[in-house]
Amino acid sequence: MSEKTTTSQVEKKPSKRKDYMLFTKIRLSVSVVVSALSGYLFAIGIEGKSSSGLELLYLLLGGILVTGASNGTNQIIEKDLDAQMNRTKMRPLPQGNMSVREGVVVVAVCLIIGTWMLYQLNLYAAVLGLLSYVSYSFVYTPMKRISPWAVLVGAFPGAISPMIGAVAVTGEFGLLPGALFFVQFVWQFPHFWAIAWISHEDYQQGGFDLLPSKSGKSKASAFQIMFYALLLIPFSLFPWLLGYIESNITVVIISVLGLLFFLYAYKLYRTLEDADARKLMFASIIYLPLIQFTYVLDRFFV
Repeated sequence: MSEKTTTSQVEKKPSKRKDYMLFTKIRLSVSVVVSALSGYLFAIGIEGKSSSGLELLYLLLGGILVTGASNGTNQIIEKDLDAQMNRTKMRPLPQGNMSVREGVVVVAVCLIIGTWMLYQLNLYAAVLGLLSYVSYSFVYTPMKRISPWAVLVGAFPGAISPMIGAVAVTGEFGLLPGALFFVQFVWQFPHFWAIAWISHEDYQQGGFDLLPSKSGKSKASAFQIMFYALLLIPFSLFPWLLGYIESNITVVIISVLGLLFFLYAYKLYRTLEDADARKLMFASIIYLPLIQFTYVLDRFFV
C-alpha cells in the first residue's frame, strides 16, 4: 500500500508541473522574454552601460512571470471556449486538471512577483508589464469573439516586450524603445494571421473569426498578410533611420531577411494553401529574433 502511494505521488508531480506549464504557456513566455532580452542588450550597447546578472534575472524571470499571468488569465476567461477547440481542449482547465480558483492563485502569484521584479529595474518597466497584462487579458481576450480588430488590439501588448527591455536600461519612454516596439508591432500581423489561417476552422468552433477578411482563407486575407510582411521591411529599418544602427552590412542583412520573409507571404498569396501558411508561421518565429539580435550584434561586434 505504501509503495503504491509513493508511486502515485511520484506520477502526480510531473503531471501538475505540466499543467502549470500549459496554463502559463511557458514556451511562449520564454520566447517573449527573448525579445525583452534583445531590447535590453541593444539599449546597453547604445547607452554604453554595463549589465548585471541581477538586472538580467529581474528582467527575464519577471517577464516570464507577467507573461505567464497573462496567458493564465486568458485561459480562465476562455475555459469554456477552449473545450470546444481541438488545439486547446487539452489545457488544464477544460480537462478538469486545475480548478478556476487554483488558476486565479497561480495568476496572482505570477503577476505580483513578476511586477515586483520589473519594478526593481525601474517604475517604467513595471508599468509596461502591467499595461501588457491588462490590455491582453481584459481588452484583447474578450474582444476576440467580437471583432477581427482584436488582432490590432492584441498587437499592442504583443509588442511591449522589447520596449520593456530597452526601458529597463534607458529609464524613459524614448525613441529607442518606441522603434523596437513598432518593429514587433508590425510583425504581429503576418505572424498571428498565419496562425489564424492554419487554425481557421478550429477557431470558428470557438466563435473566433480572426482573419483580416470576412471571406476567410481568401485572396483578400492573403493580400493583407502579404502587405504587412512588406511593410515590415521599412519598419525594421527604423533603428537605422534613427541612427542606432552603424553598419551598412547590418542594413543589408535586415533588408534581405525582410525580403525573404515577404516571399513566404507572397507564396501564401499565390497558393492560399495551409502548408504555405504554416511555412510563413515558422518563418515569422525565426525572423523576429534574427532581426532583433542583428541589431544587438551591430552594437557589439560591428
